[in-house]
Amino acid sequence: MAQSDLKVAPSRLFVHAALLGYLVLALAPILLVFMNSFKERGAIFDDPLAWPTPETFSLIGYHKVLARSDVWLYFGNSFIVTVASLFFILLFGAMAAWALSEYKFKGNRWLKLFFAFGIMVPIRLGTVSILQIMVSLGLVNTLTALVLVYVAQGLPLAIMILSEFMGQVPGELKDAARCDGIDEFRIFFQVVVPLIRPAIATVAVFTMVPIWNDLWFPLILAPSEKTQTITLGIQQFVGQYATDWNAVLAALALAIVPVVVLYALFSRQLIRGITAGAVK
Repeated sequence: MAQSDLKVAPSRLFVHAALLGYLVLALAPILLVFMNSFKERGAIFDDPLAWPTPETFSLIGYHKVLARSDVWLYFGNSFIVTVASLFFILLFGAMAAWALSEYKFKGNRWLKLFFAFGIMVPIRLGTVSILQIMVSLGLVNTLTALVLVYVAQGLPLAIMILSEFMGQVPGELKDAARCDGIDEFRIFFQVVVPLIRPAIATVAVFTMVPIWNDLWFPLILAPSEKTQTITLGIQQFVGQYATDWNAVLAALALAIVPVVVLYALFSRQLIRGITAGAVK
């Protein structure tokens, strides 16, 4: 028993070392942003890896962001777009996944391949056509345009992940609910959805981060002052010849907080969803 433990120990040590190294690589940029957001401009360039000291500590970046920009408006726009997009992605994605996994019909497999094709092809390749459609619909410089694009972008991945999890729900539970006279709508929301909460949390996290961090579509579809998202609003501090790094880093630090909070809230469900999907 002891010999087997000695054989396993080096491999476990390597795995933990690799995970620790990845953790450092992932957290280092975030930590650098927060550290330098509390420093004077000169200290940022003199020693960007140093912690703020009483001599270098400064909140000038946060004062500039809060005083010279409508940062709360940008946060509100990002929040509305992200929450609305996630709601429709999870709702429509779960319903489509339920139909594909529960009901077998002609063309079922081809429809799944069609959605998989949507994962492989970046939606940005159709930017010109998307812009033309939004112009014809009068949706340019509206948050609705962003929500529609992000829902179309997130649905393929959501459908593929959720359909795999729904296929693992025991059929006996659904058959028992049908025998009790429960309609399909209630079976879906009261029986199936609670059982796939880890998958839903996984889809939510993987979908939320690209939407919150996206700069491409807000710049093209909603660049007006009233519809700017937080990532687009930060760009006003980046000039062609000069960049206010205190304000940029402070705004980035504020933009990172919601993503970190979301991950902290759903990390347990996210890990359960990933590990469950790994053995299916």
